[in-house]
Amino acid sequence: MGLNVLAVDDVPAALDELCRLLNDAPEVDEVAGAGDPITALKMIQSGRFGAVFLDISMPGLDGLELASLLTKLSDPPAIVFVTAHEEHAVAAFGIGAVDYLLKPLRAERLADTLARVTRHAEPAPRLDAMAALPVETAGRTHYVRRSDVHFVEAHGDYVRLYTEAGSHLVRMPISRLQEYWESSGFVRVHRGFLLALGSVRELRSDSAGGLLAHTDVGDVPVSRRHSRELRERLLAAAQRGELDRRS
Repeated sequence: MGLNVLAVDDVPAALDELCRLLNDAPEVDEVAGAGDPITALKMIQSGRFGAVFLDISMPGLDGLELASLLTKLSDPPAIVFVTAHEEHAVAAFGIGAVDYLLKPLRAERLADTLARVTRHAEPAPRLDAMAALPVETAGRTHYVRRSDVHFVEAHGDYVRLYTEAGSHLVRMPISRLQEYWESSGFVRVHRGFLLALGSVRELRSDSAGGLLAHTDVGDVPVSRRHSRELRERLLAAAQRGELDRRS
């Protein structure tokens, strides 16, 4: 059986085009359209959709907010964003999106996405979407793997990722990134720093008596309130043989 898909876009022409492309795809059985997020939410609550293709910039409830609600369902649909804006990709994948498509949408690119949606529906371990973050530099996008990051520094609504290849600025609050990465060996050691336990070579004292975590790409300040927890977690990780084994 093919997919039942819901397309959501507040621009009628864009919604018609998305529905047309989905209807032409052999993987899709049925396509329904919604012109606003509230209508889409009602349709999802009363029907069964294997995937929802969402625009982001919509009035009232935007696509990211709607997707966050959908992830709380007992059997959530696969979520694909279709947008004209590149800057929401990190947040989209953080929510658990299967893919992030840029307008104008091409049939070939849609075919790749539908293949991902089909794999997503199969009983297999889900891809860790936050294992790498997209970084925009001079109009180009490259990806920084979590396993290459030694520590993270807060810069307002941004974070700077420190790797052996250099540092990379990503639009995301450090508190949000902490939620995504703390289960992968990252620990908050200061209000402005997130540290990979596996990157710590030693702990040092600075000239003022404060604590520093030494890594191959620099020293990270550790606040007094976090120092005891860091020492305990480093000891536990060493006893389990987990240092230098980040994922």
